[in-house]
Amino acid sequence: MQRTQFGDMACSIARTLDVIGESWSPLILRDVWVGIRRFDEIQADLGISRKVLTERLKLLVEAGVLAREQYSERPARSEYVLTPKGTELVELLMVMAKWGDRWTAGHAGPPVLYRHHACGEIAHVELHCSTCDQPMSPETVDLLPGPAQS
Repeated sequence: MQRTQFGDMACSIARTLDVIGESWSPLILRDVWVGIRRFDEIQADLGISRKVLTERLKLLVEAGVLAREQYSERPARSEYVLTPKGTELVELLMVMAKWGDRWTAGHAGPPVLYRHHACGEIAHVELHCSTCDQPMSPETVDLLPGPAQS
């Protein structure tokens, strides 16, 4: 099935979806983030077909979100690591997890907890203004035309 391309739209959400909008991609990024970095390990963890995983990894590497690093010369073996661009995308996944913990976890509660390195406490992601550090939500922001709209 042909994937819809969003990369040419003048919308940062659409452009992000062009990179990770396919269902397996965020799960692959999650696996790499938590330390599941080798092809066979990712494939086993997700139960994804080898063909689909190969395609998704290729796209994520081409997008600069993941990089392949060789860990063995004989036989030649590589693992996948997050690039700085990929690490920043994990922040988006953390926000998605907060939503999922609240709206889809049910009575069992969240499947994982997040301990913040700086304070050692269990916490969740909150959006804050980069200027005044106040919480941000859809109700507290206005959308204004950006430079790309000129």
